[in-house]
Amino acid sequence: MTHNQFDKKAQAWSALFSEPMSDLVKRYTASVFFDQRLWQADIEGSLAHASMLAAQGIISHEDHASIQRGMASIRSEIESGAFEWKLDLEDVHLNIEARLTQLVGDAGKRLHTGRSRNDQVATDVRLWLRGEIDLIGELLVALQLSLVDIAERNVEAILPGFTHLQVAQPVSFGHHMLAYVEMFSRDADRMKDVRKRLNRLPLGAAALAGTSYPLDREAVARQLGMDGVCQNSLDAVSDRDFAIEFSAAASLAMVHISRLSEELVLWMSQAFGFIDIADRFCTGSSIMPQKKNPDVPELARGKTGRVVGHLMSLITLMKGQPLAYNKDNQEDKEPLFDTVDTLKDTLRIFAEMVAGITVKSEVMENAARRGYATATDLADYLVKKGLPFRDAHETVAHAVKAAISHQVDLSELPLAVLQGFHPDIEKDVYDVLSLRGSLNARRTLGGTAPERVREQIALHRARLEASPAA
Repeated sequence: MTHNQFDKKAQAWSALFSEPMSDLVKRYTASVFFDQRLWQADIEGSLAHASMLAAQGIISHEDHASIQRGMASIRSEIESGAFEWKLDLEDVHLNIEARLTQLVGDAGKRLHTGRSRNDQVATDVRLWLRGEIDLIGELLVALQLSLVDIAERNVEAILPGFTHLQVAQPVSFGHHMLAYVEMFSRDADRMKDVRKRLNRLPLGAAALAGTSYPLDREAVARQLGMDGVCQNSLDAVSDRDFAIEFSAAASLAMVHISRLSEELVLWMSQAFGFIDIADRFCTGSSIMPQKKNPDVPELARGKTGRVVGHLMSLITLMKGQPLAYNKDNQEDKEPLFDTVDTLKDTLRIFAEMVAGITVKSEVMENAARRGYATATDLADYLVKKGLPFRDAHETVAHAVKAAISHQVDLSELPLAVLQGFHPDIEKDVYDVLSLRGSLNARRTLGGTAPERVREQIALHRARLEASPAA
């Protein structure tokens, strides 16, 4: 093969090399079959860069018009599926640039003036992830609204609240659902926070040291809707903090999904029987015809480990890299892309699944009665009679022991028996020992009393419906 023949077939950087890249290395180093999802961001960033080059007099207005025309054709080809992605061209950037040059000639070659693939890919990933974060924000709002809806329908439903998976105190089922609204609200805030830091422009940092061309980086940032430019060229091309931060926020969101999943799986089991999940979110058994398996929440628990694993992958990817750009960073995309896809799919399906949950309030209330959930209420009752809390705690423990031995609830013990534990106990104790009485008594801000739960529902609904993502 002559040098000229080699030049025609080889990569954009090949003039230095005396032999072509082996097919094995091509496959090993290419990213085009997974990074092609960045094509819209790549075109958007390239058009902004071209506009700036023309405004600065670095390329002619004729070349700028040709680049715009060529990019419009490429966009149409990709959207229609007619665009040919080539392994030889390694990645999304070179594939688009090569096609642009085919369409508009030398104008396409001038587009890369003042930039490198290093700052180009850093820009593309930021632009792409910014759009995904905005969509994830909408999905988090939708899930919170589903939880608020089911909370509102079940404010008066009494759920045994657990600590250590032991019955502790009665709580409103609606109150329990609002705990997850709080979690996903924090997740949405974290996503907004990540977006602020990623929304800065690396383009113009070039390979690592900046460029000698008179670029107007601020103008490009404004055109792309970014809040400013990355201030250090070395950091601009090598930083992947934004990807790690996003993955950390995504991991926390998936942890919250996983905690909810664990409860849904438990509550749906015959041992609990607190809820039912709609058939369309479940599967049967290939051998046991009576089974209805909560596959969606189970799979979400599993996918949480996958997303957390991607976070570990990205942290490990970056920990040993010297400045500036290294090929290692190509490995940021697959874990990042899969994290985005997994989180979006999970949020979308959970918003629908939660909306279709059937709550079995009578079963939940009976379970709360079996667990002596009002024992703390009896202790509080005795404290109000003047007994120190530690003494009241001890007294109630004896009462619970007696109730267990007689296989009855505290509220079913005769008054004379209760007075045997403390003489100040009176008939009004039965109001305290009822599940409803216990629930209504928890009126502190953030408590489970239905009146407080309804206040929180109203606040959450107003916040969510006012959200731009709603």
